[in-house]
Amino acid sequence: METLRDQSEPTTLAALVATSGLHANTVREHLDALVRAGLAHRYPSTPAGRGRPAWLYEAMGGDAAAAPEYAGLAGALAAAIHRTSTSPVEDAVVAGREWGHELARERGARPVPSAVAARREVVSLLDEVGFAPQADARSSVVRLTRCPLLEAAHKYPDVVCGVHLGLAQGALEEYGADPDGTELRPFAEPGACRLHLTRRP
Repeated sequence: METLRDQSEPTTLAALVATSGLHANTVREHLDALVRAGLAHRYPSTPAGRGRPAWLYEAMGGDAAAAPEYAGLAGALAAAIHRTSTSPVEDAVVAGREWGHELARERGARPVPSAVAARREVVSLLDEVGFAPQADARSSVVRLTRCPLLEAAHKYPDVVCGVHLGLAQGALEEYGADPDGTELRPFAEPGACRLHLTRRP
């Protein structure tokens, strides 16, 4: 969020809401994503009077400057697909599958002995890409607690979430598992999307 980077000192959620004109929940969601990505730091302000102190947010330096450019490019591509494609979801899933195949091959993917093992490999790949996944015991249902392209996903969920679904499907195929029934439920719960790597009952 450029508004945070523009601040000369650590700032509060309320101040960012006032500056950006966005709803508090939207700003909070962006801030949480930046903190999880290591692009921002959050810490409590000095207590003043009764009640809990407000959180202060500060943009981090270093490689963080490259992230907005990457996100901006992805957003522009998502907008173009959304605007020009006659079937943006299908096109996004196809692109994502190709990406998933490529990422898995780069990891040296080969068919594994079981579907559970294949799903675990996919969860590991998703972790490397930056989704901070939390999987159940059999890696059938995966909570994606971080979205590398959160802002673009809010604007163009058909495209961005379609690419992410296709990524999982393509990777599953590389590890020898059937991707049929794979489903991504965007923003299924506060702070997470839910990815089903097997067909839901």
